[in-house]
Amino acid sequence: MRRQDRALQAALAAVVVAMVLTLAAGPARADEAGGGPTLGVAVDTVWVLLAAFLVFFMQAGFGMVEAGFIRSKNTCNILTKNFVDYCSASLMFFLVGYAFMFGKGNGFIGLSGFGLEGAENPSSVPLWAFWLFQAAFCGAAATIVAGGMASRMKFPAYLMYTVVISGLVYPIVGHWVWGGGWLAGKGFADFAGSTVVHATGGWAAFIGTMLLGPRVGKYVNGQIKAIPGHNIPLASLGVFILWFGWFGFNPGSTLGVSADGGASAALVAINTNLAAAAGAISAMVTIWITAGKPDLGMTMNGCLAGLVAVTAPCAYVSPWAAIVIGLVGGAIVVLGALLLDRLRVDDPVGAVPVHGMNGIWGTLSIGLFGQKALGVANDGLFYGGGVGQLGIQALGVFSVTAFVLVTMGLVFFAIRSTVGLRVSRHEELRGLDIGEHGMEAYAGFEIFTTT
Repeated sequence: MRRQDRALQAALAAVVVAMVLTLAAGPARADEAGGGPTLGVAVDTVWVLLAAFLVFFMQAGFGMVEAGFIRSKNTCNILTKNFVDYCSASLMFFLVGYAFMFGKGNGFIGLSGFGLEGAENPSSVPLWAFWLFQAAFCGAAATIVAGGMASRMKFPAYLMYTVVISGLVYPIVGHWVWGGGWLAGKGFADFAGSTVVHATGGWAAFIGTMLLGPRVGKYVNGQIKAIPGHNIPLASLGVFILWFGWFGFNPGSTLGVSADGGASAALVAINTNLAAAAGAISAMVTIWITAGKPDLGMTMNGCLAGLVAVTAPCAYVSPWAAIVIGLVGGAIVVLGALLLDRLRVDDPVGAVPVHGMNGIWGTLSIGLFGQKALGVANDGLFYGGGVGQLGIQALGVFSVTAFVLVTMGLVFFAIRSTVGLRVSRHEELRGLDIGEHGMEAYAGFEIFTTT
């Protein structure tokens, strides 16, 4: 009986293998006959869709981080903004954003494919998959701003802002770099969005925070007062979710794995992980030296800083360079946060140093560590390529930063001059959850405070 059982198992295994081989060969034969896509296209499509799902899940990470780093009385407000960000980004990117980003037009903006009618598809996967992946990126750029302007911004004002950035500002920046625009023509490199996504969101948060002003009680009589977040474990969970989602963000930007067997995606993945780890360690050590304690909040932001910084160069550098990029990024986030406090710019979650400053650093790092053999137009400075690529990268980050500061500054100024940006002092002290939404995140607990 045992021999018969083993024979039966072997026969079943052979049948399964034969079925798998038949299914694998089927799409390829169909393509040869002109009847359908190859197996490679199918695999790439699944890869891009899975990456899009992971990037979408990053919205939960952003929500947990931002909620954990602010006061409990504003939790519902920040989470509502995160929900609305992605909803608004999805609709605006479908109606006009994709056309502005990838449509035929000029070096500044695309002008075709509105509502995806006759839309251009620069990828090898179906348009629907490519669109979903890009829409998730758009949502990420929009939600970065929520953290920097948390705890005192009017909800209607936020709704107006998110429509503009997801429908116009972010797509224009994306067109310059990924849509065949003028920066792409100059050889500017940003593999997965240190500038396109993170610097855009980070510097929009900066100008918005400047116009909004600091939270009540943050800067008193020349002193900087800490306003600690209400739930650090929640923020920690959010960071781990973001780290996990970043494996869709960066490796997914290869837009496929069939062409090289996944080699490029694997390099991107290891670089992403190493930079995150190095950023966390670097930030912990930096804040330990400067403040005397290994602060968990700074350590977590250091992890995010490493992820942001490596997003642009992740496909163009070696793993050792990714570690260096992360180490520098972790130090930047700590020193950047201290600088903002000196300037009296109140950024409750560190959106500006994490996304804005490290978006710039990561993009510039391509000019230092980038390798032509890995896809950059020119070797970086440390690979004998001189300062050519570094100059191109500097031009790109300067142009995008200036564009975002000017356009979003005008948007926020217009909102402040009409419906207003900021809630009243009474509403801020009572909490935006009650004032803006008529509810509490933690019903039954007293959350009224004087700061």
